[in-house]
Amino acid sequence: MPYLIPPRTPLTPEQVEQGFDYLLALQTGGGSYAAGRTEATPELAFILLRLAEDIMWPVTAVDGETDPYAASFALDDVGCVLLSAPRDWARDSPTTAVLGIARSIIRFTVNVLPDPDHVDTADTLEAMRDERLVLAHAMHSAPGTHR
Repeated sequence: MPYLIPPRTPLTPEQVEQGFDYLLALQTGGGSYAAGRTEATPELAFILLRLAEDIMWPVTAVDGETDPYAASFALDDVGCVLLSAPRDWARDSPTTAVLGIARSIIRFTVNVLPDPDHVDTADTLEAMRDERLVLAHAMHSAPGTHR
C-alpha cells in the first residue's frame, strides 16, 4: 500500500546523525542514558518516525519488480500496521513517542534485519546510519536543493 506513504523531503545529514545518535545511545546505554544525552522533542520524534519508515517500509512493502502473491500482500499490510502506531503516537504525543519509536526501530533491526556481517545491533545501526548519510548528502547537495 505505497499510497500510505506520501512523497516527502529527504532527511538532512544532520537529522540522520541526530536520529542515529539517539538510537545508538539507546542501544548501547539504555533509556535513561539516551534521555540524558538527547532531549525528547517533537523534531526528534519526526526524525525517528522518518527513519522507521525508511527502515521498515522497504522490507515489508510490495515492490513492482516481484510477482505479487497472497503472502506479499499480507507482509505489506504488516508494514502498514507496524508504521501506523508510531505515526499516531508521533502525531498525538511527540515527546513521549521518541523512546517508543526508537525501541521499535531497534526491535525491528534485531528481529527482522539481522546482518551477518554485523553481529552486534549497534554495528548494524552504524552501517544503516552510514548508508543513510550517503543518501542524505547526495540528496541535499544535488542541484536545485536547499542546504
